Amino acid sequence: MTRAALLAVVVVMVLTLPAPSSAQEAPQLDFEFFRTRVEPIFLAKRKGLARCYACHGQGTPFRLQPLQAGSMSWNESDSRRNFEATLRLVVPGNPAASRLLTMPLAADAGGVAFHPGGKHWSSQDAPEWQTLAAWVRGAK
Repeated sequence: MTRAALLAVVVVMVLTLPAPSSAQEAPQLDFEFFRTRVEPIFLAKRKGLARCYACHGQGTPFRLQPLQAGSMSWNESDSRRNFEATLRLVVPGNPAASRLLTMPLAADAGGVAFHPGGKHWSSQDAPEWQTLAAWVRGAK
């Protein structure tokens, strides 16, 4: 086989390889998972700490929508706004690079050194941290 023929065979083989799997691509983050599993974390009471919503419902760059008077959750329209605001704090597929997960996580567990609202989780094994990580990884 001549070099030109061999090169042609190699080129054809490369061009017909399957496209990279979607597992290598960043996942699309699921709104329903966000609404039913992530948003409740923003409202959860924690002993000795404020709820996420207490600070992030006002005056911070990550701003959650105000709750309607007497409501314990957001309506769909406000949840969509919260979803969009939260997307700015995550790297889909990569919880360790997502500020949503690293800001409230203890530094010795992989978090950043300072979060004005305190450290909500001392470990990546914390159930709330695991829920957020699952969403960032693309859970539905």
